[in-house]
Amino acid sequence: MYAVTDPATGQTVQTYPTATDAEVTAAVDAAHAATAWGRSSSVSTRAALLRRLGDLHAERRAELAAGIVREMGKPLDEAEGEIDFCVDIYHYYADHAQEFLVDEELPVTSGPGRAVIRRSPVGVLLGIMPWNFPAYQVARFAAPNLALGNTIVLKHAPQCPATAALLERLVAEAGFPTGAYVNVYATNEQIAEVIADPRVHGVSLTGSERAGAAVAEIAGRHLKKVVLELGGCDPFIVLSTDDLDSVVDAAVSTRLENTGQTCNAAKRFIVADGLYDSFVEKFTAALLDRQPGAPLSSAAAADTLERQVAAAVAEGATLHTRGERRGAHFPAGVLTGLTTKHATARQELFGPVAMVFRAADETDALRIANDTPYGLGSYVFTTDPAQAARVADGIEAGMVFVNGVGAEGAELPFGGIKRSGFGRELGRPGIEEFANKKLIRTVA
Repeated sequence: MYAVTDPATGQTVQTYPTATDAEVTAAVDAAHAATAWGRSSSVSTRAALLRRLGDLHAERRAELAAGIVREMGKPLDEAEGEIDFCVDIYHYYADHAQEFLVDEELPVTSGPGRAVIRRSPVGVLLGIMPWNFPAYQVARFAAPNLALGNTIVLKHAPQCPATAALLERLVAEAGFPTGAYVNVYATNEQIAEVIADPRVHGVSLTGSERAGAAVAEIAGRHLKKVVLELGGCDPFIVLSTDDLDSVVDAAVSTRLENTGQTCNAAKRFIVADGLYDSFVEKFTAALLDRQPGAPLSSAAAADTLERQVAAAVAEGATLHTRGERRGAHFPAGVLTGLTTKHATARQELFGPVAMVFRAADETDALRIANDTPYGLGSYVFTTDPAQAARVADGIEAGMVFVNGVGAEGAELPFGGIKRSGFGRELGRPGIEEFANKKLIRTVA
C-alpha cells in the first residue's frame, strides 16, 4: 500500500510495510504519553524547537525536494519552493507562538473580579495528509499544533512514505520528545479506529471530498472536532485590465502550478465579454507554449483527467491542446464553449487543463463564479478598486486574491467553505482550531 512509484517512469522504486494493529496502537500510546510534555513545557521551549525544525528543513532542502520529485513528480524548482515555504511556516510560529498564546484578559461587567481566556493544548491529534504538497501540508498542520503543545499522529498519503519517514526524523532531530510527532503507515480501517480512540481529540484532513466526508462521519459519531481542506474549483475573474499580457501570465502561472495539481489554483477562468476573445487567444497560446515538463502524480491521475476532458468535449466543449498523453504526462489544454450547465463545470480538474467562461458583465461573472459546489480560493482582476471590493465581498469562498496570484503566506489563514471544507490553517486562526480556550474567572 505504501510505495514510492516514480510517476515519470511508472517504476516502483521502494515499498514500505503497512503498519500492524499493534504498531498503530503504539503510535497513539506514544502520542498520548507525550501530552504530559505538551502541557508542562513552556511556549518558549516549544518555539525554540520549532525554529530548529525550520532550520533543519532549510539544511535538508535538497534531500526533501528530491524526495518530493521522486514520489509525486513535482518540478524540482517548485519542490524547493515548497520546502522554503515550510521553513517560513515553522519560523512564523516560532516567532509568534508567545504572542498568540498569552492569556487574553476579558472585560468583566457581571460582577467583581477578573477573567482571562487561557489557550492550552487538547492532547493528541490525528493528521491525514495528501500527496500533492508532501511537506507543506504537514507543516501547515504540525507547526501551530506543536507550538500549542498538542501531539500528533500523522498518516501520510500512501505514495509519500519516504517523505513521511524523513519528516518524522527531522522532528526528532529538532529535539521534540518521543511521541510528539509519530508517523504511521496505517490503513483506512486502522485510521477509523484511531479516530474512535478516546485519547485522540481532533482530526485534520487535507484531501478529497470523499475522504473528507468519510472522516467527518466517523469523527462526528465520536464527537471529535475536524478541520477539512478539500477540493477547489477556484474562479479567476477578469473584468478589466491595463495590461492583458500580465493577467494572462498570472493565469498561466496559477493553472500550471504543481502541474495543475493544487487545490486552490485557478481552474475556471471567467472573462468579461469585451476581453474574452483576446484573453482566450493569448491565454491558450501561452498555456500551450508553457507545456508542463513534469508528469501528473500517477498514471491513474492522468486517467481521471482524461475521462473528465473527454466528457466535457462530449457535452459540446472545445478542447485546445497540443501533444498527446504519455503515461502520467498530460498535455496542457484549454476548454472553451462551457457554461455552468455543463457537468464538467462543476468538477475539479486536477491537472494542466483550464476551463474558460464568457461573462456578460460583473453580475454575470459573480453568478458563474458562485455556481459551484466548491468555495476554497478565488482571484479577481480589475482596475476599479470599488469593483474589486464589491466582487471580493460577493464571492462565496474562503479566500479572495485581488490582482495577484501566489500571494499566500504563513501569516495568512487558509481554508474554504461549502464542499471545500471548513476550519482554517496558518496565521493566528491556525493555532486556534485545536486549542482549549479555557475561561478562568477569579471573583475574589
